[in-house]
Amino acid sequence: MLSFFNLYRHNFIRVAVAVPELKVADPAFNAQKTLALLEHAAERKACLVVFPELGLSAYSCEDLFHQEALLDGCLEGLAQILKATASLPLVAIVGLPLKVEQLLFNCAAVLHHGRILGVVPKTYLPNYREFYELRQFTPGDCALKDRVDLLDQRDVPFGSQLLFQAQTQPLFTFHVEICEDLWVPIPPSSYAALAGATVLVNLSASNITVAKADYRRQLAADQSSRCLAAYLYTAAGPGESTTDLAWDGQAMIYENGTLLAESERFALKPQLILGEIDLDRLVQDRMRQTSFGQARRRHLEELRRFRTISYELALPTQEKLLLERTYERFPFVPSDPKRRDERCHEVYEIQVHGLIKRLQSMGAKKVVIGVSGGLDSTQALIVCARAMDLLGLPRENILAYTLPGFATGQRTLNQAHRLMKAIGCKAHEIDIRPSCLKMLEDIGHPYAQGKPVYDLTFENVQAGERTSHLFRLANWHGAPVIGTSDLSELALGWCTYGVGDHMAHYHVNASVPKTLIQYLIHWVAETQLLGEQASIVLEEILATEISPELIPGDNGDGQPSQRTEELIGPYELHDFFLYYVLRFGYRPEKIAFLAWSAWHDVSSGNWPEVPESKRRGYSLAEIKRWLRVFLERFFKSSQYKRSCLPNAPKVGSGGSLSPRGDWRAPSDSEVAAWLISLGQIPDE
Repeated sequence: MLSFFNLYRHNFIRVAVAVPELKVADPAFNAQKTLALLEHAAERKACLVVFPELGLSAYSCEDLFHQEALLDGCLEGLAQILKATASLPLVAIVGLPLKVEQLLFNCAAVLHHGRILGVVPKTYLPNYREFYELRQFTPGDCALKDRVDLLDQRDVPFGSQLLFQAQTQPLFTFHVEICEDLWVPIPPSSYAALAGATVLVNLSASNITVAKADYRRQLAADQSSRCLAAYLYTAAGPGESTTDLAWDGQAMIYENGTLLAESERFALKPQLILGEIDLDRLVQDRMRQTSFGQARRRHLEELRRFRTISYELALPTQEKLLLERTYERFPFVPSDPKRRDERCHEVYEIQVHGLIKRLQSMGAKKVVIGVSGGLDSTQALIVCARAMDLLGLPRENILAYTLPGFATGQRTLNQAHRLMKAIGCKAHEIDIRPSCLKMLEDIGHPYAQGKPVYDLTFENVQAGERTSHLFRLANWHGAPVIGTSDLSELALGWCTYGVGDHMAHYHVNASVPKTLIQYLIHWVAETQLLGEQASIVLEEILATEISPELIPGDNGDGQPSQRTEELIGPYELHDFFLYYVLRFGYRPEKIAFLAWSAWHDVSSGNWPEVPESKRRGYSLAEIKRWLRVFLERFFKSSQYKRSCLPNAPKVGSGGSLSPRGDWRAPSDSEVAAWLISLGQIPDE
C-alpha cells in the first residue's frame, strides 16, 4: 500500500523557495537559471516553487526598467518559463516588470501547466532610504482593470486580491504578495488568510544590512503565526548590482511560526530550499481559534473583494514519497538541550506557582502526599518541596507517606524512604495490608480466605485504602492531599475511579505527560536542584521499570511483577498519539504515518538524552497495535474518569484533559469513526 507512505496523501504539500543566480538586465540568462531550479523543484516532487521579486530582470535595474528592450526581454523570458511549465506538475511564481494600461507594475506571475493563472502587482512601493520604487513603478491598486491579456492569453486575472486554489487539494490555497507588502501594519496577506489562504507567498528582493536578516525572520514568523498560515519568503541573491547595496539571498519557509527551512545566506551558488507544510495543522488551528472567524466577520467587505482561481494540480499521490521533515519522537520534550532546559524550568514554575496559589487560597501551610518511589509521586513531591521553599515554610510541612501493599517492591519502598529523607519532608510509613484484608474479608473476596485471586477488585482495594488513609490524614492535619496522576495515565484511563491517583484535593501533574515527567526528574537530578543525595535517588527512580505494584510476584530480580507498558503499551508511543489527537485532532491514519516517520529508524534524528541501550524503533504493525489500544481507551472507555477530575494547572500547549479546560467530551461516546480510519493503515 505505497500510497500510505506518501506525504501528499496525509495533507502535506512539499513547497520550494528558490534563490537563482542572475545578471542585472539580462532576462535571457535569468530565465535559463530560473528554468534550471524549476526543473529541480519538479524532480523533488514540489507542488509550488517561488522565485524572487523582479527575478527575470533583477531588482537593481533602477531606470533601466523604463527601457523597452528590457521589458520585452522579460516577456520573452516569461514565455520560455511558461512553455516549460506545460510538462511540469507544479506551480511556479516568478517576478518581472510588466506594462499594463501604460503603467509599469512590479508583478508576480503565477504559472501552471502552460497557463498564466494570474498576475499579482505589488501593493506597497517603498520610497525611503535606499528605495526609490515610485520612480519606476505604480502601486497595484492604481490599475483600472482586473484582467489583462498576456502572452496570447486573454483575460488573465490581475490584482492583489487573488486566491489560487488547487481543486485536487482544496486545503492548499495560496496568496501572493511582494516584499514591502509584508513590512506594512496590515499586509495584504492578512486579509488573504482571513479569506481562506493557507499558504502565503512573498517574492522579495530586500538588500541586506546588519541585523536585517533577523528582522525578516521575525516578520515572516509573526505573519505566519498571526494568520495561522504557512509563509514562504525568498529574497534576491548573487548577481544583483552592488553599486550601492549588497544582497544575501535569504529564503525561508514558516508554518504557523515554526521555521521549516532556511537558505544559506551569502551563498555564491543557486539554492533551492524545500519544506513540507502540514495543511491539517493550519486548518485545525483556525477551527479551534474561534477569534480567527471573528476577525473574518469584522472584515467581510474587504474579504468579498477576493477572487479565487481554481486549477487542477497533479499530485504524486500513488508513489512512495516520505517526509523529509523531521518530527520529534517526544513531542512534549524538545530534543535541543537548551530548549529542553528552558522547558523543564518553565514547567516547574507553572506547577509550583499553581500549588502555591491553591495553598494560599485555602490558608494551608502543610500538604499530604503519598510517595511510592515511582515517577509521578516523585515529581509531585519535588513540586511540593519547591513550593514550600518559595512560601518560606519548612519542608517538614510536607507530610509524606509511603503506603506499602501486597505487591510493593523492596526497591521502590527503599527509594521512597531515601527520597523523603533527602528532600527533608516529614516521612511516614503505613502498612495498608491489614485494612485491605479487612475490606477483602468484608466483601467476601477469596483472597481473604487464603486463595491467590489477583483480580481487579484485589488491585482496587489497595488503591482505595491508600486514598482513604491520605484523605483522613488530610482531615487530621488540616492539609490538602496533593495528587500525583499524570496526563498520560488520565488519557488512557490508567487509574482507579474516585481513588488512587485519580482523586486529590489538588493535582500538580495532571497535564504533564509521562515522557516529560521523566525528563523533569532527570533535569532536577542533573542540576542537583535538591542536593547530591536527592539526585542519586532520582536517577535510581528513573531507572526503575514502571509498575502499579498491585499484584504479588517473585521474579527474583527485584523488579515488579507487573510491567505497565507490557499491559497498555509504551508511554513514548502513547504520548506521541496523545499530542496529535489532543493538540491537532488528526485522524488515526495520519497519526500512524507521523509516528512511523518519527520512530521506525532508531539511527535517525535527535534523541533527547536517551541512552543508546534504551533507544528502540517501532514497526508500522506495532504502531497500529498500540494506536488501537490508545483510541479505544481514550475515546471509548476513559472519559467518565476525566469528567470529574480535581483542579490542576494547565502546563503545555499540547493541552490538558480538564473537563473545565481544553477537553470537554461525553462520557458515553463511541470509537467507531476512529477505528474506520485505523483500518486504512497497512499491517506491514
